[in-house]
Amino acid sequence: MKIALPDLAATAALGQRIAAALRPGDVVALSGGLGAGKTTLARAIIAALGHTGEVPSPSFAIIETYDPPAVRLPLVHADFYRLERPEEAEELGLDDYRQGAALLAEWPEHAGGFAHEPACLSIRIETAETGRIAIVEPGADWLGREGWT
Repeated sequence: MKIALPDLAATAALGQRIAAALRPGDVVALSGGLGAGKTTLARAIIAALGHTGEVPSPSFAIIETYDPPAVRLPLVHADFYRLERPEEAEELGLDDYRQGAALLAEWPEHAGGFAHEPACLSIRIETAETGRIAIVEPGADWLGREGWT
């Protein structure tokens, strides 16, 4: 499915839609070029989950975590851009971070990808003449959820 993102309000609306359906164990895999809007969408999701205040980009830390009551459910926000090989995600302890949490993964291909997981919502953000477009591919676990059928 393609979703137009002509402005920040549209990105925030998509973030709210994702946050409303997000469950522990889910992965939202955000891909696209530099400056495409991955972090902007991740911030919109985190805000829609209840976080108030600044949401730092995990570009340098690689992994940022958010826990209730600051957010509705435990959340891991990861930016894998700096990884040189997928095995580095394991070395960071990604599996441990993911226990009982949802994962927002920027540059998922640098960590080996998550699209094969049934609980993965893959989103590729591309630029277009009218702004940005999110190309959304829900995994099997997302099918049937309100808003993703």
